[in-house]
Amino acid sequence: MRIIIYTKNNCVQCNATKNAMDKQGITYQLVNLDHEPEAVETLKAMGYRQVPVVMAEQDHWSGFRPDKILALRQPAAVGV
Repeated sequence: MRIIIYTKNNCVQCNATKNAMDKQGITYQLVNLDHEPEAVETLKAMGYRQVPVVMAEQDHWSGFRPDKILALRQPAAVGV
């Protein structure tokens, strides 16, 4: 599963999201909006106004969502 986290520098919720995913062993790609500002318009068009924005196949959300992060890990655990 490909997961993308849209983040900004010095963002507490972004750091919490990355740390939680690291703790769960979830791999992800980062897009830093401070370095790639063109991505901001895409996120705004989707209705997002805060970071982080997490895109994970069929699901996407903004803010620090431990429940959503744990749900990303569960499908992998079922196959073990």
